[in-house]
Amino acid sequence: MPKKASDAFRSFLPLAGRLARGWRCLFFLLLCLATPARALEPISLQLNFTHQFQFAGYYAAIEQGYYREAGLEVKLVEGSGGPRAEAAVLTGQAEYGIGNSTLLLSRMAGKPLVVLAVVFQHSPSVLLMRQHGGAPDVRKLAGAAVMIGAPTEVATASDEVSLFLQKMGVAPQQLRHLPPSYRVEDLIDGKVDAIAAYSTNEPDYLDRAGFPYYQFTPRTAGIDFYGDNLFTSEHELRRHPERVKAFRAASLRGWQYAMAHREEMARLIHVKYSQRHDHAHLLYEAQQMELLLQPVLVELGYMNPQRWQHIADTYVAMGVLPPNATDSRAYKGFLYRPVPGADLGWLYLSLGVAGSLLAVSAAFHFSNLARERRRTEETIRQGELRFRTMFEEAPMGIALIDTVSGQFLDINPRYLAISGRSLEHMKRSSWMEISHPDDVASEQEQVAQLLARRMQGFRHAKRIVRPDGGVVWVDASVTAIATARHGGPHHLCMLEDVTDKRQTEALIWQQANFDTLTQLPNRRMFHERLRQALAQGRRDTSRVAILFIDLDHFKEVNDTLGHHQGDILLIEAARRIRVGVRETDTVARLGGDEFTVILSDLDDLQQVDRIARQILDGLLAPFLLGQEQAFVSASIGITLYPDDAGNIEDLLKHADQAMYVSKGAGRNRYSYFTPAMQVAAVNRMRMGADLRTALREQQMQLHYQPIVELHSGNIVKAEALLRWNHPQRGIVWPPDFLALAESSGLIVEIGDWVLRTAAAQLLRWRAQGQAIGLPGLQLCLNQSPLELQREVEAPGTWLRQLMALDVPASAIVLDMREDALLGPGAGAGAGSGMAQRLQHLREAGLQIALDDFGSGQASLTQLQQCGIDYLKLDGVLVRKLAPGASELVLCEAIVTMAHKLGLQVIAEGVETEEQRVLLLGISCDFAQGDLFAPPLAIEAFDALLHARRPLHP
Repeated sequence: MPKKASDAFRSFLPLAGRLARGWRCLFFLLLCLATPARALEPISLQLNFTHQFQFAGYYAAIEQGYYREAGLEVKLVEGSGGPRAEAAVLTGQAEYGIGNSTLLLSRMAGKPLVVLAVVFQHSPSVLLMRQHGGAPDVRKLAGAAVMIGAPTEVATASDEVSLFLQKMGVAPQQLRHLPPSYRVEDLIDGKVDAIAAYSTNEPDYLDRAGFPYYQFTPRTAGIDFYGDNLFTSEHELRRHPERVKAFRAASLRGWQYAMAHREEMARLIHVKYSQRHDHAHLLYEAQQMELLLQPVLVELGYMNPQRWQHIADTYVAMGVLPPNATDSRAYKGFLYRPVPGADLGWLYLSLGVAGSLLAVSAAFHFSNLARERRRTEETIRQGELRFRTMFEEAPMGIALIDTVSGQFLDINPRYLAISGRSLEHMKRSSWMEISHPDDVASEQEQVAQLLARRMQGFRHAKRIVRPDGGVVWVDASVTAIATARHGGPHHLCMLEDVTDKRQTEALIWQQANFDTLTQLPNRRMFHERLRQALAQGRRDTSRVAILFIDLDHFKEVNDTLGHHQGDILLIEAARRIRVGVRETDTVARLGGDEFTVILSDLDDLQQVDRIARQILDGLLAPFLLGQEQAFVSASIGITLYPDDAGNIEDLLKHADQAMYVSKGAGRNRYSYFTPAMQVAAVNRMRMGADLRTALREQQMQLHYQPIVELHSGNIVKAEALLRWNHPQRGIVWPPDFLALAESSGLIVEIGDWVLRTAAAQLLRWRAQGQAIGLPGLQLCLNQSPLELQREVEAPGTWLRQLMALDVPASAIVLDMREDALLGPGAGAGAGSGMAQRLQHLREAGLQIALDDFGSGQASLTQLQQCGIDYLKLDGVLVRKLAPGASELVLCEAIVTMAHKLGLQVIAEGVETEEQRVLLLGISCDFAQGDLFAPPLAIEAFDALLHARRPLHP
């Protein structure tokens, strides 16, 4: 080839490339012009509830224009909680709807519904039940009023909550159904005992109200359904397959945006859609929905045919659907499959036309090569303009910087916005001047590497300080470049504002490692700091002390004054504990009213004693809770590393054991771990395990001690006393196991057994009343504070039990301790609920006796408020009675006071004739003790009654 021709050919090649790129633009422009403009199609989406974050994805699709991009104008229609969405779609009032997994039942019933996408991978449906005494048990709802839908409605009775109840043994016919009002106030006010609810909604309002409740999730019984499914009708799918596809895709884009911008969506919903829920509740919804959507693990909208098979199998197992339901013709087509692609014939035609045009144009331009050369400069100018436009409109900050001086040479608007400065200000500044001082040194080292050409670029995180003092976190990417226009050396810096991401990560870290209520380290952080302290102790051969702190009587405060006041007390208790330790020590909250302290780098054990005493003294001061005062103390267990153990698990176990020793020794004290505690803990654990089987294996027995009328010696009452006939230990007395029964909650079950057994025996004795001369024999039953608290929380429990046993209320005397009457640990108003319940019981015919009177702190006002019938003189006082003794003067004063208040007095522990005579002399009404008869088995007590003789020497 001649040289001139080859030179011309080489000069033509770059121009030909530019021409090809230009005609590709023309080609795509032709395609765009060939696309017909579409008017927006109006459609409706029927929601199944009122506006809330539950539908955030659809609001986002509207506000972000995703529906408009799909050619749709979408109207959202609020629902009211019923089957409105399904009916609206079937009747043509709406093209699309939101429904739960009962859509499967409707499909099997012949309704032409099609599920397009699953929004909640796990249903939010839960059962909320008011707390009663004892362990949570849904079987207690038998006969109770509930709001979970009418059992005659298949679509309602077959939802997860109803199926869960059936699986737990509670049939719909056993419940008293009220129409759902969707108001948590009906549960709080006692109108119903349980409601069906959403885990994303009602629990927040119950927690705010401080209302104690149990939450049951059907998933615990294997009922794992989808929730909030997007669906349409077969009619819509046949007539408008492309519209269905576009609507589904735009909706899922909306959900992706909503879950990534929860704060923004919460504000939007509250401002534009509904003010029924405040901003905090909408964020609570969003947080709970994160667990249900699982957007990180599962693609939004994904639905698994096997999961639908599981749902169908669950319905089959519960008798709602026939076997092999998913094999039927009715099931086919229930799950949406994307329609085939649209007819693209017009596109292929356009491609052919464009190809022809491209060929003709290429020939034309080849023939006019000289003219195109003259236009090359204009093309380059246009390219620079396009680059400038991209630079100015880029979504990230971009700046050209002189690498030596650090001066800004060119900056786009986004970089200016991130830095919070004007262009003139930035041109006078260097990157060092706007960076956080703590970040400058490390970045300068990397820039020096750039200047030395030991690297071409680097990435790092840094902070920019704005003129107003605000700090912005950015991810920066720095690349060395050579520019003819500005000389060199230069580098290009690109920034992305990640402040929100950093704050979110910091919040997640804070929530994962710190208690949200007290802001103390939580269990996870406590274990990490303890691990570090032990590692340092091993290196330095120093001691580490662990203090396990449990607040005494906190539960009574929580139950009496409410969870909100209990939270206030916990916050203040945390503050006081922190004040009592050194700055280098760690205070953590493990949960509930349990706190721990790590004392490291100890010089001597006196430091531990001093800190433990400071904590105890600090907690003794009254806690001001609104209009009330509360008093709590603390029981502290202390264990030492390496003296007591060498690993975290054993150290914590030993500290816990030492804490229980402090509680058993009277509370408000601290105890160091000793090996004997380990033995006691094992014995306590074994006894606790044995106690759980004692009732079932009929090891419990009742003995009865007569209570006599002092002036006649006649038996008028009997006190039922519990004995545990252990197969290995023999007879175990109540003081050895009742505290364990109370701490484990078994005391309520034991108390119910005592009531049933003693009442049945009382009925037999009263039936023999003429034969034994005691037609009006009364029975005294001891009640623990936990049983009394149950009566406050679930009024009428005792009366219902007595009615079921056919025992008149007047035949029972309830013995209660002073600590139950006073409500230990609570303020002045603590006993008001108890006083009301006791008055109600007395009005029904029961009588109340205050046990061990004279050893506690009950006041006359409290005696009158609670309506006490009998005072039982403490046996310790009675055993010390002697002529001229101060105990006799005290007993006489108590008897005189009681008679003036209209009360009668029972003396306990009478053992000698002298004590009986002295009690008779001060007008005491009744007495019991070994002088008359010890606690007797049923046969011996029967014989005593049939003897029909006065019980006095």
